[in-house]
Amino acid sequence: MREARTLTVLLYCKLTDEEKGSGNRMNEKTVHEKVRNKKIKDRYRGKEQVYYEVKKVFCKTRSRMAILLLMLLMGVTFCFAMNVEYINEEGEAETGFSAVARLRAAQKEWSGDLNEEKIRQVIAENRRINETPEGRTERIKESNIAYGWKQGIAEIRSLLNCAYADGFRHYDYYLADSLSEAEAGAFYRNRIKLLREWLAGEAKDQYSEAEKMYLIRQYESLEIPLYYDYRKGWTQLFTYAPTVVMITMLFLGYLVAGIFSNEFTWKTDAVFFAAYHGRDRAVAAKVWAGVWIVTGIYWLSMLFYSAAVLGYLGVDGWNCPVQTEFGDWKCFYHLTVWQKYLLIVIGGYIGCMFMAGLCMLVSAKTKSAVVAVMVPFVLIFLPSFLGNLESEAVNQILGLLPDRLLQVGNALGYFNLYTLGGRVIGAVPILLVLYGILAVAVLPIVYRCFVRS
Repeated sequence: MREARTLTVLLYCKLTDEEKGSGNRMNEKTVHEKVRNKKIKDRYRGKEQVYYEVKKVFCKTRSRMAILLLMLLMGVTFCFAMNVEYINEEGEAETGFSAVARLRAAQKEWSGDLNEEKIRQVIAENRRINETPEGRTERIKESNIAYGWKQGIAEIRSLLNCAYADGFRHYDYYLADSLSEAEAGAFYRNRIKLLREWLAGEAKDQYSEAEKMYLIRQYESLEIPLYYDYRKGWTQLFTYAPTVVMITMLFLGYLVAGIFSNEFTWKTDAVFFAAYHGRDRAVAAKVWAGVWIVTGIYWLSMLFYSAAVLGYLGVDGWNCPVQTEFGDWKCFYHLTVWQKYLLIVIGGYIGCMFMAGLCMLVSAKTKSAVVAVMVPFVLIFLPSFLGNLESEAVNQILGLLPDRLLQVGNALGYFNLYTLGGRVIGAVPILLVLYGILAVAVLPIVYRCFVRS
């Protein structure tokens, strides 16, 4: 704290003296030189001020400890994300690079278009394994051996359980065991059929006729057959991405919460505002420092996470439709895996920037870092409690709250629809545009709020 207070006094006293002294030298230069040199100095001093504001954040021991804790939690998350098992011929679980390589090889054998012939082959292979002594026994070791034989078709088998389910929201793990090859042709038709039945029954009053037709058109317009490939790396990446983004946001909220309020806590506000540019350029430097901190830490976290998981498990399947994954089988958005990844990282950045902006706004308004640091906790965890309320109006509101941006991968699976200007649209595009604008708009509000404090 003492180091940060000293930085504030030295920096802004230095800038004040330089700015005031420059007035005496103005007459010695030509107009052109004065303008050019002023622009260069302003640019340099602006960057220098932002640098010092960032340094003031990280010179605190608590901030450094927060970064170390963030790295520790990220490391634990990496371990969970990269924990992939392969069941060998002995029915024992293997882990490590060899397990990943063997699982990839097993699933690569079934890569290609999921056409009727491929579905028929998967059903036949599943039945063949079930009819072996290992597939019929109830002993754990032999059952594990049979399960190991199914690892190559495991993902497609899960899709069969979804496509031939008794209802749109039903799932039976053993359903695929009762299928015959003659039913292979109904694989894609059943997906649309189950949606129609759900909209006509359980979800009858949840959507307007226009919204129902929109969902049906989205299902019917999906390009088939879907292309399937090994994509374990992306599956694990998407599974733990919300955890990574939320953890990062909580720590970002802690780091930026004191950027404005600390001037009052350290009793340096008089020096700060007395500086030559204390109520304009210096305040802008604080805002930009917050942007730099959020941008740097967020993208470093996501890039390290992505590189670690995909480097270990592989990038195969990047161009597959998202519907080839069990969790996205019902998704009505037409996306490939890499497009989903872009939405996740961009949505997460917009969400973090917006929440961090609110933290800084509360910090500037209340002059309290304690109150400001509570903002991301409220925005992230409050919707979880409100989600227990059985109300369509509440669900519509929850679908547009900023916490959804921190888990865009999950939001793509929600059936939140909105009608704008007679056009039906999903929640995700609205979230990206709405909070993209708000994330930018909140920054000048923070600036003006602190200038007037």
